[in-house]
Amino acid sequence: MSWNISRGVLITCLVLFGLLVFVPLTGSKYLIDLSTEIMVYALFALSLNVIIGFSGNVSFGHAAYFAIGGYANAILLTTYGWPLIFAFPAAIILSALAAAFVAYFCTRLTDIYFAMLTLAFSMLVWAIAFKWRSVTGGDDGFVGVTVPSFIDGRVPFFYFTLIIVTASIIILWLICHSAFGQTLIAVRENLTRAGFIGVNTRMMRGIAFVIAGAFAGVAGAIFAMYNRGVYTESAFWAESAQVLIMTLLGGMYSFFGPAIGAATLYILERFANEYTEYWPTVLGLILLVIVLVLPEGLVGLAKRLKERLFLGGGQ
Repeated sequence: MSWNISRGVLITCLVLFGLLVFVPLTGSKYLIDLSTEIMVYALFALSLNVIIGFSGNVSFGHAAYFAIGGYANAILLTTYGWPLIFAFPAAIILSALAAAFVAYFCTRLTDIYFAMLTLAFSMLVWAIAFKWRSVTGGDDGFVGVTVPSFIDGRVPFFYFTLIIVTASIIILWLICHSAFGQTLIAVRENLTRAGFIGVNTRMMRGIAFVIAGAFAGVAGAIFAMYNRGVYTESAFWAESAQVLIMTLLGGMYSFFGPAIGAATLYILERFANEYTEYWPTVLGLILLVIVLVLPEGLVGLAKRLKERLFLGGGQ
């Protein structure tokens, strides 16, 4: 199992974790809220990258599992009064089961057909949330989510999010750098050749899909409590497109790339919305830059700059 991590990456992660621990000490409500939201979307993007970066498939409907996790956690906590210790895992399991159901059909296909089928199922989830008003609140959203008292505060919830997201990222890292993750990369690089050497490629892609759905459910369950509500927009195609752009912006062939992309894009959106009403236009320009100039994302750009600096220094 390839579980080795470079010293530089480990130090960077520890420093970042340390900085996040001290965020509440700044006393800035804005910074605490921004950091909480970035952590959630970083996990969301990392979960999608299990499908894109490791198994080599593109999903246009990943927001469905984010929304299922959010709705399930909110409904179990609020409507049925479940304690968090049961509601939160149940929401993750429901997201994973939904992903398993979709994977059964999607993994029969590849390329654009796979992507379009994921979009179709995502829009089905959106339609159910939109129409099932008695349960989900419809287009008004499911509001007034009950949050347990021990995390019912800006600072306690921040630390709760930090712990859950950190644990989730560690688990994802272990999965992606295990023998399973390396086999997924082989499937991504050459699906036909991997099949010839005995790899059950459909099963591997299906497991990757379920893992991605489960961790998207974790992000959604946290976000539902953070917002004290869940809305149909969480399952809409635009949400899937946004997390896809985050993944591409950071670098889909790097484990931590999508998290960097999520932080970058979310901060850009916050600042852009303060100064302009044309964020969708800005987002479109960012996508053009990724496709035309940064196909390997920000991580790829950093590697190229590092190589040039070293080569320049050597000369």
